[in-house]
Amino acid sequence: MGNINVLDDVFDSFVNRINIFKDREVLRHDYIPDRLPHREDQIRLLGERVAPVLKDARCSNIFIYGKTGTGKTAVTKYVLSHLEAKAKQYGAQVKFCYINCRMTGSEYRVFASLSQSVGISIPFTGLSVEEVFTRFRVSLDTSRILFIIVLDEVDALIKEKGDAFMYELTRINETLTKSKVSIIGISNDLRLKEFLDPRVFSSLSEEELVFRPYDASELRNILLERSKLSFQEDVLTDSALSICSALAAAEHGDARRALDLLRVAGEVAERQEAKCITEDHVHQAEKHIEHNRVVEALNNLTLHSKLVLLSVYHLNKSSATTGEIYDIYNELCGEFGAGLLSQRRLGSLVNELDSMGLVNAKVVSMGRYGRTKKIRLEISRSLIRDVFGADIRFNHIMDYKPHTPQKNILVRR
Repeated sequence: MGNINVLDDVFDSFVNRINIFKDREVLRHDYIPDRLPHREDQIRLLGERVAPVLKDARCSNIFIYGKTGTGKTAVTKYVLSHLEAKAKQYGAQVKFCYINCRMTGSEYRVFASLSQSVGISIPFTGLSVEEVFTRFRVSLDTSRILFIIVLDEVDALIKEKGDAFMYELTRINETLTKSKVSIIGISNDLRLKEFLDPRVFSSLSEEELVFRPYDASELRNILLERSKLSFQEDVLTDSALSICSALAAAEHGDARRALDLLRVAGEVAERQEAKCITEDHVHQAEKHIEHNRVVEALNNLTLHSKLVLLSVYHLNKSSATTGEIYDIYNELCGEFGAGLLSQRRLGSLVNELDSMGLVNAKVVSMGRYGRTKKIRLEISRSLIRDVFGADIRFNHIMDYKPHTPQKNILVRR
């Protein structure tokens, strides 16, 4: 009974307190505003690249690069939704399908989503990838449309599954007679070409757009525009707005991070029943988000990136070499029943984990023995244990004891 009373107090207090928010959804990542400040050039460039479909011509394949939170997805959706509306006006048969490859997670689901967008229902499992692709291709050709496929975070799927599905898609026009396909690939990783077959890369990147990070003043403008829609008047202090912009600018100009900081700061102020959002609320929000960001990053890693990180975890040394990590990774792949990547690919995954701040990888001189890369964890072992231990796929290898000679490692008991 006591628990119910506590919840009654919590809910009644929330409903009856002064509202800080007018519309908190405006600060979410997937909200596409009517205007995208500081991305006018990119909107124009992308618009020019896709405009040929309005005259029934296939537009070039386009590759869009840029760090997280630089507006790639927002600009692409903004341009293509306007393109679809314009196509109706001109009577052009244009359709686009947006797929987030990180969320989709497999070639099967990518082709199933594409099939559904052209009116074919595909079972969740049970068919071969080739069969799903064939059904999509046949249905697409009978649709007689110009079809634009947006593959967002395509780097995540390519690193996990390879680029065979991209090869199929970049060659699809050779087998179509009544429809045409253009592809827009969006990648957070500027080094994606390292993972792609050169033939696929040359087909995919007929045109390239690079989105640079926002600076602090641009982020301030973006936040100011959104805050007018999301908060009640005079709720957000200038100092809170400035510190949000500065913190996000220091983190590679990430607008998503800036919007998250602002929203969570508002929620912190709301819980404390404050009348306005202050600098202190932003700093509290930053601590909360940082923890959640690392947990989310760990959960969203590809299978092999998780196995590489767990290899560093199981080595339990102050720092390890790529060769030592590869030995443990080899064992974990065997335990997990996963196919083994080459040591070169593992090196690329280590570099990616380094860029995410999960490990630190630096080249050190070994004197006359040359140079080697030393890798160490940048996050707490307890956090890795908590996150992967809660995942049913990984909890059985959290206490794995490597077979590598004990002189190299200290296994956590």
